[in-house]
Amino acid sequence: MKILLFVNTVQNFKNHNSLGGIEILNYELYKYLKKKHKIILSNTLSKKILIVNWDIVISSNDSRIFNQVKTKRKILWLHNKLQLEKAFRKKQLFSLLINDIEAIFVSKYLKENTSRLYNFSKRTVISNFLPSIFEKNKFSKNKKNKKNLFVWSVQRKLGLDELISVWKKKIYSLNLNCELHIFGVNYKNNKLNKYNIFCHGKIPRQKLLNFYKKSVGMICLGYDETFCLNAIEAMKIGLPVISLGKTALKEIIKDKINGYLIDNISDIDIPIKNLINLDSYRRLSLSKYCIKFASNYNSNIIFKDWEKLICSN
Repeated sequence: MKILLFVNTVQNFKNHNSLGGIEILNYELYKYLKKKHKIILSNTLSKKILIVNWDIVISSNDSRIFNQVKTKRKILWLHNKLQLEKAFRKKQLFSLLINDIEAIFVSKYLKENTSRLYNFSKRTVISNFLPSIFEKNKFSKNKKNKKNLFVWSVQRKLGLDELISVWKKKIYSLNLNCELHIFGVNYKNNKLNKYNIFCHGKIPRQKLLNFYKKSVGMICLGYDETFCLNAIEAMKIGLPVISLGKTALKEIIKDKINGYLIDNISDIDIPIKNLINLDSYRRLSLSKYCIKFASNYNSNIIFKDWEKLICSN
């Protein structure tokens, strides 16, 4: 079976440290499928690719190539929302309307919030999976840090200004010996350091993993998440996730079991104080359930769904 996995990115797959979450998932799915199928991973449509009669073309987030490639099956792997206005602006609407496309959604939330005007032949949910670097990690119950570290690692700023404002007023002022470390976004502001807020920008995933190991909790508000791989990664290291429980995070966070749900961001000091004040037994129990839950997203489980999809029809 000849398969093309197309990724609309400028990233170099040979440099894993530079890859974002979606690119890592693309690459690791490719490595798995390569064991059983003839597959090409590409971010360009060269002449060699265009002349092949593919059995399956899987395109990550970009439907435009379906007008150019020759293939029996067209599978669109959707990680992000694709509303009509966005599809028109990105010049994908025509391709979506005229091609016989099977859609793969990374969450139930994304499936439910994708327009029914797209006449997909199939709508299937296959969750994202843990990158291998997190799967191989072994949990350590000894947090080697005297401070209570909390992490923001979502690569979007939505809600971050609100969080910082609340942190200054309700966390730092309580002298809880807490630090907030912000990763993944360019939010350089040295004036925040005096409030124990530190901005790091984008860092390699291995370094982020190591920082998780020293931390107490992860903050992901969930205003616009279609899956939130970062939350699952944090849970795999034993970190509960503090969230508003909006969007796709409704599917993965159970209050006081693998995280804390709040109704308003102004109340975020409550779960932070709860986490800090947990005794070692309760904190370990919480971490163990986070790890157990994250294991539902191990790649060997999710890859079986992909293999079943590939071999269908």
